[in-house]
Amino acid sequence: MPTHHLYKWFFTLFIPLMLLPHTSHASPPAAINTPQIKLPTVAIHAGIHKINAEIAATEQARTRGLMFRTTLPGNDGMLFVFEEKTRTCFWMRNTLIPLSIAFIADDGNIVNIENMHPQTEKKHCAIAPVRYALEMRQGWFEKKGIKPGMQLHGMP
Repeated sequence: MPTHHLYKWFFTLFIPLMLLPHTSHASPPAAINTPQIKLPTVAIHAGIHKINAEIAATEQARTRGLMFRTTLPGNDGMLFVFEEKTRTCFWMRNTLIPLSIAFIADDGNIVNIENMHPQTEKKHCAIAPVRYALEMRQGWFEKKGIKPGMQLHGMP
């Protein structure tokens, strides 16, 4: 069969099959430009300060993070939990509010804190391998007097 007939067969039979809706019972993917649904929370304590942190423990939740949200109330934040220690980096593409991020070791000690600006691709990285990263409104850590070397309690 000539090559052009193979292409014609491919485009008339195979491509339409790829476009059929799948019958999986999984949830449809979230809209690309909307915030993810609020995740389960954990109470974390930084000295006398209580943080209500949503837990992003799956790859999908960590990837979505706080993208497209327009507000982050007072002591609310998002805790990113990694299966293993990693020198993770974060950026702010599609994130609309300014954030500060604390990179946190297994024992709850803050390794470093970075301020991040909305809708940028500048990378903000842990300076050592960590299991957690906690995003809060920009300046929250500074306003509360929370610095690298301090310990957070209540990590999952």
